[in-house]
Amino acid sequence: MADECIVVDSGSTDETVAICQQFGLTVHHHAYKAHGAQMNYAIGLASHDWVLCMDSDEILDNDVVAAIQALKAGEEPEPTCAWRLPRYWFVLGKQVRTIYPISSPDYPVRLFNRQQARFNDRPVDDQVVGHASSVRLPGFVRHDTFYSLHEVFNKLNSYTPGW
Repeated sequence: MADECIVVDSGSTDETVAICQQFGLTVHHHAYKAHGAQMNYAIGLASHDWVLCMDSDEILDNDVVAAIQALKAGEEPEPTCAWRLPRYWFVLGKQVRTIYPISSPDYPVRLFNRQQARFNDRPVDDQVVGHASSVRLPGFVRHDTFYSLHEVFNKLNSYTPGW
């Protein structure tokens, strides 16, 4: 599906780097400032204008993959158009409808032309800006946002410094 795969790591302590290397992927190290900054760093490393940005905890189903392959096989899209992924949130392995302040599914722009669009620099709830229009892709993207209660509380605590 992809002509290249770019992995950006900010110093993970699990087996992320080793797993990527097993699949022949180069891991680019970049200090974490914010999610959008990490994504924009990865976008800057891309060799092609059209980019699909995903987090390591997101999995595309066959319908999303087929839709992207059809786009890729067709005529060159208008560069100001972007595509939204149907992202379904999972917490502790179970699908949820709401994880405040997000309703599931949500439809973030994740496929776009990097000459036209980038992630904004919001520290929380960043998004892709610069595209003129967007279209929802069919399918299901599984987003395993939290695997443990420890992760849930760490995330909540990161939003409340100094309390």
